Amino acid sequence: MASLSAVTPVGVLHVVATPIGNLGDISARAVEVLKTCSVLACEDTRSARHLLDPIGASPRMIAYHEHNEAEAANGIADLVAAGESVAIISEAGTPAISDPGFRVVRECRKRGLRVSPVPGACAAVTALSASGLPSDGFLYLGFLQPKSSARVRAFQQYQDFEYTLIFYESTHRIEKFLDDLLEVMGPDRVVCVARELTKLYETIFTGRLVDVIAQIKTRSTKGEFVVLIAKKDFTL
Repeated sequence: MASLSAVTPVGVLHVVATPIGNLGDISARAVEVLKTCSVLACEDTRSARHLLDPIGASPRMIAYHEHNEAEAANGIADLVAAGESVAIISEAGTPAISDPGFRVVRECRKRGLRVSPVPGACAAVTALSASGLPSDGFLYLGFLQPKSSARVRAFQQYQDFEYTLIFYESTHRIEKFLDDLLEVMGPDRVVCVARELTKLYETIFTGRLVDVIAQIKTRSTKGEFVVLIAKKDFTL
């Protein structure tokens, strides 16, 4: 029989959701994982300190972002295979949801390694819960291609979809996004546009597309946006 000291420790990859704005939204379990993991994979080690310092966590950090994701995924999986407790976070929200994370989770799954989700904030679901749009089914499409022609094709493809559509959009393209949406789906389509969720300047507008656009034009368009589109015949 092998002695206890000879037993290889069982590694784990924790996929940790973090607040999308308000730091008070971090879960007790996420705090515990971040304080006890041996390695933290994050998009930006400097900005991660804004999350870690208030909770007293100081794991060894390694960079894991869209530019090194393919290569770093193997290295992180190697750490898990060696028995390390590794946590992965994104800049905000849930890793792998329009953020890095998918490749390392896939690599760990391919190797039969343990992956443990630590649930929490996700901007898409947060916006849906407060939108007033149907939530019995939805399709999350994340960020569309930046060109107007690609957006128009996507809107045409999904304009008759039977459930709520959810998109992310940046501060630089939100107005063009809404203009293209108006062109394809018309002024009466019911939408919700949420900006800076859980932050100081949070705004959530729900109504006819033409009315929501009018409201958006009177406010700042700085920040991150979630746009939800109700099915064709939905009315408030």
